[in-house]
Amino acid sequence: MGKGANGEFAGRNLKNKRKKYKWLSKKYKAKKLGLKKKYDALEGAPMASGIVIEKIVLEQKQPHSGLIKCVRVQLKKNGKIVTAHAPRDKAISFINEHDEVVIAGLGGSQRGQMGSIPGVRYKVIAVNGVDLQALRKGKREKPKR
Repeated sequence: MGKGANGEFAGRNLKNKRKKYKWLSKKYKAKKLGLKKKYDALEGAPMASGIVIEKIVLEQKQPHSGLIKCVRVQLKKNGKIVTAHAPRDKAISFINEHDEVVIAGLGGSQRGQMGSIPGVRYKVIAVNGVDLQALRKGKREKPKR
């Protein structure tokens, strides 16, 4: 007989094999080892607030061309500095240095970067407590300091 576990008493073997091969799955391994909490600047939270340090422009990865408007943000909760993308048209013009922004994950696959944006994992949601998309559409005004 071969080595395949398919006899009357093969339950334990099947179970152990399944347990062993689960670790080859990237998603399972990352979840079990808690890699998200360990390496994520937001420490597992959905959003975080921070202060804008500078505005920067990044080039897209091949095969796309174009300039991506981003901001360097220092997070309040742990002082880490991350790069966040200002989504959509003219959004960057509402963000200035030393503004307080709220950032969230960009939502790329496996909690990574999105598409052709090199190394950027977060996007700006709000500036000084006002939703960025409301500012863009002219529905709200940015509070004066």
